[in-house]
Amino acid sequence: MKKITILFLSIFLTTITFSQNSEKAKSLLDEVSTKMGAYKNMSIDFSQTLSNEDAGIMEGDEPPIRGQISLHGEKYSLNYLGNKFIFDGKKLYVINNDEKEITITDGDMSGDDGFIYPSKLLTFYKEGYNFEMGNLKNLKGRKIQFVTLNPIDSESDIVKVELAIDAKTLHIYKLIQTGSNGSKTTFTITEFKSNQALSSNYFSFNEEKYKKLKFTID
Repeated sequence: MKKITILFLSIFLTTITFSQNSEKAKSLLDEVSTKMGAYKNMSIDFSQTLSNEDAGIMEGDEPPIRGQISLHGEKYSLNYLGNKFIFDGKKLYVINNDEKEITITDGDMSGDDGFIYPSKLLTFYKEGYNFEMGNLKNLKGRKIQFVTLNPIDSESDIVKVELAIDAKTLHIYKLIQTGSNGSKTTFTITEFKSNQALSSNYFSFNEEKYKKLKFTID
């Protein structure tokens, strides 16, 4: 009976500890979302790296991919892989500069594949994840708190998301997605600016401009 009681208490205390850990992680993510969401707008420069140990691809084998994004609420303007993505809150405009083609679709990019898209950066965690506080690390003189998010859907293409948060500023520093195929995609914020003076049409698509440049518009 004594062994059974000790085992029960051990399981009970472990459950409480895990619950408290999860609540602490959720609370931190809510703080980050509130802090960054309060800005009038954000301008972010980032780098992306990819690794997959099973496939023999190690982080650093290839130079990082650079990108830049400006966000205002759910609206964004993203420069990535030589293309420009503009989401005005209703329509998404994908501007392929190499092919001089523009694709227009209703609504934002689909999140069915589990990928975290720009307009959902501060809110994606609110549905479909369990939370766990990770390690607090000192990276280049900054205290960075890691939070692990595990998808509730066992068939998700993403098996784990790790958010690295600057403990002082409560800004996202890094986002790491691990896929079901073993690939790991890391986005690191290299420069962050908030409340920039952006024009009123910054997140609007200028159709006449691209027609003059002889772009094909679908």
